[in-house]
Amino acid sequence: MIASLPMYDRPENAAAHDALWSLIRDNLRTNGISAPETLDRATPHMEGWARPDLVLGQICNLPYRALFRGKVTLIGAADYGVPDAGPGQYYSQFIVRADDPATDPTQCTGYRFVLSEPLSQSGWGAANDWAQAHDHRLTPVLRSGGHRNSLLAVVEGRADLASIDAITLRNLLRWEPAAQQIRIIGRTHATPGMTFITALGRDPAPCFAAIDAAIRALSPTHRDTLGLRGIVALPPSAYDIPLPPVPDLPEHQAVLA
Repeated sequence: MIASLPMYDRPENAAAHDALWSLIRDNLRTNGISAPETLDRATPHMEGWARPDLVLGQICNLPYRALFRGKVTLIGAADYGVPDAGPGQYYSQFIVRADDPATDPTQCTGYRFVLSEPLSQSGWGAANDWAQAHDHRLTPVLRSGGHRNSLLAVVEGRADLASIDAITLRNLLRWEPAAQQIRIIGRTHATPGMTFITALGRDPAPCFAAIDAAIRALSPTHRDTLGLRGIVALPPSAYDIPLPPVPDLPEHQAVLA
């Protein structure tokens, strides 16, 4: 069995994630559902999502749409209370260096764009959708491997523009000193946020109830650390979003460490 909450997990909130999982685990066990003792932080998230013994995972909507739809069971979308987004939704925020003159992403023609992963909704999919809606061309030059790396690439001058998950950026502004050297200049439209999943064939209802009760039972300190407000049952149609094209990266583009 495996349970993992990888998408926003970092040292500063690991204890809060552990507390959340312990509540979910106990709620599941109370209802006769086997659950692992602790969260798995060793298995790569793609591998974890594909496991037939997945008890709980949390997935970005782009890899879900592209690779895992019909292969996992949706439980519900996490609601992090993102301003100007619906319950269970999130968006990305465009960032530049603090001394950059741009005040809107439409002013960033020719800017070197760093994306986290081609299968990241917040790091690429949402930005591409925004660009198409505004008749704007992004110029991808780097795949960083993660939002923190994308922010560092902008701060250090290896890129000029990035699209960062609003919840991740909230955490970076709280805990990463380098984040004080960037400026937010706009955002994408909202789409389903990080979504709780379980293995295909499992009944999502008891999982939803266990997560809902666990979030409500979190201590105020852990609730503040995670910023997690609740879980929302979005309709399947909420995930009916066209897949973005594969980003046009230079043939020998660097992947940041």
